[in-house]
Amino acid sequence: MIKKTTPVSKIISYIFLIVLAYIMIYPLLWMIGAAFKTNEEMFGTIGLLPKNPVFGAFAAGWTGTGQYGFSTFLYNTFLMVIPTVIFTVISATLVGYGFARFNFPLKKLLFFIMIATLMLPATVIIIPRYIFFKKLGWLDTYLPFIVPAMLGSFPFFNFMMVQFFRGLPIEIDESGKLDGCNSFVILKDLLLPLCKSAIFSVIVFQFVWTWNDFFNVLIYISSVAKYPVALGLRMTMDISTEFDWNQIMAMSLISILPPVILFFAAQKYFVEGIATTGMKT
Repeated sequence: MIKKTTPVSKIISYIFLIVLAYIMIYPLLWMIGAAFKTNEEMFGTIGLLPKNPVFGAFAAGWTGTGQYGFSTFLYNTFLMVIPTVIFTVISATLVGYGFARFNFPLKKLLFFIMIATLMLPATVIIIPRYIFFKKLGWLDTYLPFIVPAMLGSFPFFNFMMVQFFRGLPIEIDESGKLDGCNSFVILKDLLLPLCKSAIFSVIVFQFVWTWNDFFNVLIYISSVAKYPVALGLRMTMDISTEFDWNQIMAMSLISILPPVILFFAAQKYFVEGIATTGMKT
């Protein structure tokens, strides 16, 4: 017997959810208000709305105070992130398809090694990777981010695609073979349309992680002209001992817009993936 929810308990649940949502979104609301506050008001009050709004933070922050403006950092970020995301999707799809649908020598061993690299902390390989990229002459370029994405060096996404391909019926492949399709055609025409939710998951995760990456770009990128948004915002605070925090908040708001827009644009594919679990016909 299904127990009906009383109006009182429903109201209490709504109130709890509203309070919890407000607590979670409060930092974002505060940052929006801080973009229109002076330094004194920003650190003197905890209110969200500015008492004396300042409207020049976005224009001043976009122009910058040095040789390069925020538009340069934003362009550099897209120049680094977009190829990394594209090649990650391609390589993870191929690796997942290979492990899920083919039998080849040392398959179990190679799969075990891939899972082992997933468990390896990233901090352990920082120095070896830096030395390796230095010998290749890749420092101060975006190649340390793009080339590993081309070679399937992200085991988390590889494993995600392996598991998703394993969830697709093998009868799809067999029907394609009966029609004379080779493995590439089966992947392109039959399986990829069913993998939209997994592919968009890879896109969103890799985009957000690479976009927000600070530590790796700090290690590999040294020229200010090639700084992404993360380093550009940090450099703004290093120019002088006194700076306008509202400009930092304004540019931070602009920097989070692309990941937020991408997430909401791909949200329906997450829902679709949960509802269908990859079992489309």
